[in-house]
Amino acid sequence: MAVLKADDLADLVAGTLRNLGKMNYQQIAQSKQKYEIFSHWFKNERITLDSGYGIQRTLMNTLPDSAAHVGLGEVDNVSIVDLIDQLQVPWCHAQTSWGMIYQEALMNRGESLIFNVVKPRREGAMIKLIEEIESKGWSAPSSSSDKKNPYGIPYWVVKNSSSTPGFNGGAASGHTTVAGVSLTDSPTFKNYTFTFAATGGITKQDAIKKTKTALRKCGYKSPIPGSDYTKGAGEQYRIYTNETNFSLMEDIGESQNENLGKDIASSMFGVGSLALRGFPIVWVPQLDTDTDNPIYGIDHSTMMVVGLKGDWFRESESNAPLQHDTVQYFVNLSYNYLNLDRRRNFVGYGV
Repeated sequence: MAVLKADDLADLVAGTLRNLGKMNYQQIAQSKQKYEIFSHWFKNERITLDSGYGIQRTLMNTLPDSAAHVGLGEVDNVSIVDLIDQLQVPWCHAQTSWGMIYQEALMNRGESLIFNVVKPRREGAMIKLIEEIESKGWSAPSSSSDKKNPYGIPYWVVKNSSSTPGFNGGAASGHTTVAGVSLTDSPTFKNYTFTFAATGGITKQDAIKKTKTALRKCGYKSPIPGSDYTKGAGEQYRIYTNETNFSLMEDIGESQNENLGKDIASSMFGVGSLALRGFPIVWVPQLDTDTDNPIYGIDHSTMMVVGLKGDWFRESESNAPLQHDTVQYFVNLSYNYLNLDRRRNFVGYGV
């Protein structure tokens, strides 16, 4: 005898709705597991809102040749030299949108309402904007003629193929300056770089050791505090990498932990977390497409998001042209990334 199921009973199907859940829906549309830039960098306490037609900051790029030990009564020789350079970053603009027909609102209410159709449309548009921000945040404009895209992390923290670790990070490919700053005039405006073995390089003696060295080398702290835009060296480091590196780092962390207990997937720094010198190591899904397997060390006291005051996720609406019953909704954002001291940031990758 054939197995009889509820949907085989025609009268039951015609007279009964399926269980529709709790007037909600499950979002399975996003393409990445998480979005580090939006969730961490775009927090209110981390952003700066500014005005003007662009972002400008002043850099002290050299020291005068004025200090020396002298004898009593020695003749003074005072020279006045230029100590200042300026970086300039343009605003970039992003937007997302969604729409609704007036009659939809009339139909999607009362006893006919299963869930509010406005919510997924707005949520979908916002997730798409967040994905756009994440994608462009982990890339650099292809050239200086690219006026649309922001100065993402690889624009400021640039890889270098030199096998000698050091402050080798110059201008990104396709660019001759960094935010208008000439690295000839300001040679100290370079980030730290290193390379490690592409195969089996995530070891305590290779990538891990070099990352620890990078943290020390990037730990600049002014002996005369108070003049910097930043909050101090190394206060907010986060180390970003892809799944390939992160998985190998987890293995290292677990192998040296003597108190794993019954949790075979724990780590020495807490469930699901890793750290180096107390700074969190963060898996960034967007970096999984980077075949160099990079390790970025970002000092968030020097690198930040700057937004245009009045156009920070500004929402607006208007009627669609030639469709008077259709309302368009927009979310607009004017912003860019800013790095005030590149030498407090580093990148390493496998070669």
